[in-house]
Amino acid sequence: MNAPWALPLEELRFNPDGLIPAIAQDWLDGAVLMLAWMNRQALAQTLASGQVHYWSRSRQELWHKGSSSGHFQHLKAIRYDCDADVLLLSIEQQGGIACHTGARSCFYGSGNQISSGGAAALPPPVDACTELARVIQGRLKDPEPGSYTNKLLEGGDNRILKKIGEESVEFVMACKDNAPDQIAAEAADLLFHLQVALAHHGVSWRQVQEVLAGRRDAPRREN
Repeated sequence: MNAPWALPLEELRFNPDGLIPAIAQDWLDGAVLMLAWMNRQALAQTLASGQVHYWSRSRQELWHKGSSSGHFQHLKAIRYDCDADVLLLSIEQQGGIACHTGARSCFYGSGNQISSGGAAALPPPVDACTELARVIQGRLKDPEPGSYTNKLLEGGDNRILKKIGEESVEFVMACKDNAPDQIAAEAADLLFHLQVALAHHGVSWRQVQEVLAGRRDAPRREN
């Protein structure tokens, strides 16, 4: 695979050990998954193959991420910071696990208690819509007395779809009134109820994100 990424390699600022930190970020929800190091060889391999390679400081060797676990990282985009001494990798994480403990992200520590990570580790911060989807999924799994979300879910399609219809009309009316604040508020209400419907039908928010991302490079419609 010939990667389509071009970097000013001679302008990047590697440290005295010939390394540059690389932050891996989920390409859809923006979650920060891990930080590791690259040398020039690791960066060259990454750009050439489209799969992320790092330099292991502990083993002093090139590290093809996922070669032993199967959790490969597929490069979607790459940027460098204003000082050209840090890389930001936008990646698709195969298997959904970036951390060696089995956690989605290496950044699961919070508070004054050290966690051992793993599948039950605290999930990483994400965008507001993905966080909302997490909350709704939590209500679906563990209903909370008095929760409006649970009332909707208990009412099934009849209640959920009725609310989507109502919120859609309110959004349209806000647009007709050209009221920016109200448009934003009604859009938020509509997105919330759409997400409840998705959860009710077992469709994840990530599936929606993947569809949207897949349309970026789709052929343009004629009309």
